Amino acid sequence: MDARVKLLRDFYSTMQQGKIKLEINSHGFVFLEQLLSDGITLEYGQLASYGLTHKYKLLNVPEDSINRLLHDHIQKTCNVCCYFNEAANNTFCFNLDNNYKNNNTVLIPEMQFSVNSLIEYFEELGIKPLVIASGRGYHVWCRVDDAIENQLLSDFMMRMVAKTMAALHENDHDYRKVKFNMYPNHKNNNVLSLRLFGSEHIKNKVFSHVYTNLGLLDEDESWDFFADYLVNKTLPQENFMKAHDRLVAEFSVGDKAV
Repeated sequence: MDARVKLLRDFYSTMQQGKIKLEINSHGFVFLEQLLSDGITLEYGQLASYGLTHKYKLLNVPEDSINRLLHDHIQKTCNVCCYFNEAANNTFCFNLDNNYKNNNTVLIPEMQFSVNSLIEYFEELGIKPLVIASGRGYHVWCRVDDAIENQLLSDFMMRMVAKTMAALHENDHDYRKVKFNMYPNHKNNNVLSLRLFGSEHIKNKVFSHVYTNLGLLDEDESWDFFADYLVNKTLPQENFMKAHDRLVAEFSVGDKAV
């Protein structure tokens, strides 16, 4: 097994098991017969409006098939997307996207300010996020060494987004230009999925490079960073709880000031 497959399995270990969304150019009855040959169930198939990329939501995917598809994902012949657990997760993610889709290739100033602010707020709490470039925006991940209840993750993320939006406004940026999606989300844990690290963006076919304060890392450097993050930057659950409490206290002080 490719060592990178194990990295992906370990990093996203609390995602829903046996359920994935597959993005791939292949289609047709012969392809579907091969895809579903291991007892996999097709919930739906969709032809995207751009290019020839098809999306298939698959259920009851066995371990061997997951590993095979993750290998294909690493080889960039498909993208594997996973769904967050409905109750608790050891990962959470901010999906920052351009809310005005006039240009699919340019990062607007508000986006760059937002991701840098979010990184700064994480680091003030003693947390190192994993930041991945994604089309017009970024995926900002954090991993904890044990699962956290989704409501607690949501509470933490909403406060972080509020701080970032306030900073945009205070620095004369239009916060409405940035769309902040947060995962997990009780409204869409069974509906929306996120691409795993190592994917290519579905539209521009660009690898999901890791972003640091030195800029974007190349593909090999990004995989090395991802591996190091899993081992050395995964956050102890106790540290997450302390960070959450600090954030709650910060907002409580602000409420009293108002």
